[in-house]
Amino acid sequence: MSDETAYDAIVIGAGPTGLACGIELKKRGVNTLILEKGCVVNSIYNYPTHMTFFTTPELLEIGDIPMTSLNDKPNRTEALKYYRRVADHYKLNIHQYERVDSLSGQDNHFRVITTNGTYNSKKIVVSTGYYDLPNLLNVPGEELPKVIHYYKEAHPYYNHDVLVVGAKNSAAIAALELYWTGARVTLLHRGPGIHKHVKYWIKPNIENRIANGEIKAFFNSNLLEIQEKSVLIETPEGQVTIPNDFVIAMTGYSPDLPFLAAAGITLEPHTKKPRTDPETLESERKGIYLAGVIVAGMHTNEIFIENGRFHGRQIAAAIAASIGR
Repeated sequence: MSDETAYDAIVIGAGPTGLACGIELKKRGVNTLILEKGCVVNSIYNYPTHMTFFTTPELLEIGDIPMTSLNDKPNRTEALKYYRRVADHYKLNIHQYERVDSLSGQDNHFRVITTNGTYNSKKIVVSTGYYDLPNLLNVPGEELPKVIHYYKEAHPYYNHDVLVVGAKNSAAIAALELYWTGARVTLLHRGPGIHKHVKYWIKPNIENRIANGEIKAFFNSNLLEIQEKSVLIETPEGQVTIPNDFVIAMTGYSPDLPFLAAAGITLEPHTKKPRTDPETLESERKGIYLAGVIVAGMHTNEIFIENGRFHGRQIAAAIAASIGR
């Protein structure tokens, strides 16, 4: 239900950076509501079930709460538990499964309309991340239910013909897990080979499986059409049709740029980076602050949890000063 109370700040997005913003605002006595269209840390929830982070626990910490892990690097389950614990510790006011439909008004008088109601706020913090909008293949048949943009785990694909599209870390890991679980795996990539930035302990593994013929691969190739029981591929040798039960499209994700544009945030034409004050992260639309990966526009590899989590302190300090807290 909507709350008629006028908030000092509304944070849109309850990922690690959004939670960090909520924590820092609460520390400064700023009455804050966090709105999330999915569950808390929804992006991490959508990671593969058995995923392990490439970073160490301390680099994922927010709110000065230590993160522990059974191993050198935490896994998805440990991260989900950690961020739930942090949200509980700070008693953050989070509305889950409540999507923001529109944002109007001006500094100190914003109006936010969601799927559940209407809220008023002096300041807005947008921390919507980039994991909610998959980069589409834009080929006929992509609407078929057998096309998956969020790979979770390999078990459902046992003894099936699976096409993995992509050649970066997530695609390589998915292809290997699918192969180990008994799927018949084909990997497709428009480039000449497995991406050079694939982690050093993964790259030789996937390349060896391909070299041995255990995973079939088409490089310098494109997907032309997805059919009920097959896919059509354009290869350097011509078009090929292969049997297919599922397509796992590991083609990356993008920030919700249309939402930013609708909110009146000015974006640089080429990079799609929003124009922000580097000290406060306030956008050109006064009273609206941006946090996390969306600050980088399409250069999503510039900001991760490890550095985006510090945006909360910058933004909270600026908001608290502005409203006299």
